Amino acid sequence: MALTGLNHLTLAVRDLPTGVAFYVEVLGFVRRAQWDAGAYLTLGDLWLCLTMDAGGQAAPANTYTHFAFSIAQEAFPEFCLRLKAAGVTQWRSNASEGDSIYFLDPDGHRLEAHVGTLANRLVQCRRQPYAGMRFFDDEGAETV
Repeated sequence: MALTGLNHLTLAVRDLPTGVAFYVEVLGFVRRAQWDAGAYLTLGDLWLCLTMDAGGQAAPANTYTHFAFSIAQEAFPEFCLRLKAAGVTQWRSNASEGDSIYFLDPDGHRLEAHVGTLANRLVQCRRQPYAGMRFFDDEGAETV
């Protein structure tokens, strides 16, 4: 397999200063570069590009598609309070394993802060599998 992991995310924004301020001041990203029509930010190993939407729309689809960020359990309550203080809109209630908060950025991109890992999720799913759920090992072979 040639792919090795997630390289970066690019999100279209209507107003670059507003987008940069949200990701840096509210979510804690670090600004690495900025130009007239975009910015590069990082959060740990994640590279995020914000780019001005040429059509001025930056409207993501109204679906469950979203980007989830990891957060430690002990930091979760304070993070939720920070989002509330910033007037951030929640777009969904959590119905899965582990604490999560689903929220919108200033351009309506659907984001999530989630406590937990895929390993934790799979343990829970083995206890209560989704309809038709099957499991696979590290090589992709189906397991029982």
